[in-house]
Amino acid sequence: MAEWNAFYRNEDEEEEQEEGEQSGESYRITGRDSLVFLVDASKEMFIKGEDGQPSNFDMTMQVVRSVYMSKIISSHRDLVALVFYGTEQSKNPRNSFKHVYVYHDLDEPGAKRVQDIDSLRGEKGAQLAAETMGSGETSLGDALWCCANLYSDIKLRLSHKRLMIFTCRDEPHGGDSVKDRQARTKAGDLKETGVVIDLMHLMKPGGFNVSLFFCDVISPPEDESELGLQEEPCEKLDDLQKRVRAKEQKKRAMARLNLCLGEGLNVAVGIYATAVTARKPSAIKLYRETNEPVRSKTRTFHTQTGSLLLPSEIKKAQVYGKKQIVMERDEVDAIKKFDDPGLLLIGFKPMEKLKLHHHIQPAVFLYPEEDQVKGSTVFLCSACLFSALLKKCSERNVFALCRCIARRNYPPRFAALVPQHEEVDEGNAQITPPGFNVIYLPYADDFRTLDPPHYPAASQVQVDKMKEIISKLRFKYRSDAFENPVIQQHYRNLEALALDMMAPEDIEDLIMPKVEQIDSRLGPLVDEFKDLVYPENYNPESKPAAKRKTADSGGGAEKKPKVEVTEDELKVHVQNGTLAKLTVPVLKEACKQFGVRTAGTKKQELIDALVARLGS
Repeated sequence: MAEWNAFYRNEDEEEEQEEGEQSGESYRITGRDSLVFLVDASKEMFIKGEDGQPSNFDMTMQVVRSVYMSKIISSHRDLVALVFYGTEQSKNPRNSFKHVYVYHDLDEPGAKRVQDIDSLRGEKGAQLAAETMGSGETSLGDALWCCANLYSDIKLRLSHKRLMIFTCRDEPHGGDSVKDRQARTKAGDLKETGVVIDLMHLMKPGGFNVSLFFCDVISPPEDESELGLQEEPCEKLDDLQKRVRAKEQKKRAMARLNLCLGEGLNVAVGIYATAVTARKPSAIKLYRETNEPVRSKTRTFHTQTGSLLLPSEIKKAQVYGKKQIVMERDEVDAIKKFDDPGLLLIGFKPMEKLKLHHHIQPAVFLYPEEDQVKGSTVFLCSACLFSALLKKCSERNVFALCRCIARRNYPPRFAALVPQHEEVDEGNAQITPPGFNVIYLPYADDFRTLDPPHYPAASQVQVDKMKEIISKLRFKYRSDAFENPVIQQHYRNLEALALDMMAPEDIEDLIMPKVEQIDSRLGPLVDEFKDLVYPENYNPESKPAAKRKTADSGGGAEKKPKVEVTEDELKVHVQNGTLAKLTVPVLKEACKQFGVRTAGTKKQELIDALVARLGS
């Protein structure tokens, strides 16, 4: 019979919950994302730029390759397709459309597709494209129709459908009103089926006029935070990559909740993870004969009869008052449920009450949902209520104190909603969105009393000298400017293995200190600080002399952790149910001292053994 170790969940489940809240992995994906690159293959796309700049076609292929690589690493189950229009040759399902060349069907990206894109880059790539596809007449309506067929042939559930058009021609049909009308009609049909159409217009002589044709084809921005339609064309590769990166991935909420401001007054909000910890992907077990992924299944059998146990036959139990209380699964779920998921406003407190040590885990971001809250007695726009709350909290320099239940059967947490203002750069592009930072507050049990180590205090002269050193080494820190070198090298190795490269690409370790630049900035300050702190002729690189071992130490035997509590104190912990506050080494040493035998070395097993011995 399974043991119910905790009221809500055991320690392993708590760690999984914290990781899920930090990384956003707890969001349940209802389908796959899909992205279709629709690239203009006309002769104008192959004209090189000034001063040896790459052609628009070459820049597009580099961007497509980078998206393929990012999809393989971050979301390999997404579907991606590459379609060329304005070609001389035709290649599409059933060859129904002329001058449309489907280079890649809508499918998961892989190493073979990346190699195909690499073959289209550079001068050799332009020659291969001219030989394979060529440049011919243009019918954007047929190309959009072909893309619609690609979507209709997919039997999988798609959560988000996006189509990106790359071109440097603002009038693709040269003023042909019939083809223009056909393209507008087909674009409208695509948008009605949920396909978002974006334009990545490139630089051409004389400028790119979006209002001539494409303003009627492109989808409007889905919300205010999106980049929207850019009037200026992309001239450099970095600008094009930035726009594609902003559009290619759908913003997913970790949870969508109701923020209850009062009785019958709710605001629909979404919780987003603004920063996610980068980790190596977990290993996948493969069957050695077919090299296919292996799926593991866990089944529970009766220890005496060996019969298979159904989920309804498995119960949970917990010892209360020396009695084993058996519970059904439904009863356990009912006990674990505190309330429905949502945010409940408790009150407001000054910002001075929020301390730095209250920040115990990464914060998430709260942003309003555009939909109205159904079932509420007051129907108001969520964005309006949210904006008013954000404005008043900022004016009065207070934070909102809320009770937060992120998901069903999750324990309640208290959270501080800290207002955040919108920031834009010189080009009026949004840097920081407006909203609330959700900071999960600690419980009283999260605080521990620690004995700080005692060291000699520094003099005021030493402190002033170190302040001077720090002021010389200050710089504006940005987390996205420093990549994890271990993870980068890992993906470089995988890339070289998948693409049959001779050797992986070299990476630059950005976290290593720039010693020469630091020395030039500090000058003589380091030597002056050493003279103030260290004794004369001190060499920090020399090894310290080995200490002589005393006879009492038993020949240098390892020190065992001391028992920090006596038997009476342990009994008090048992009566109060606070043994979990003791560390594992202390619990192990207590078990040895009182002759308590344990079945395992986990913390809960040690606690159960001590309770059975001292609680009797």
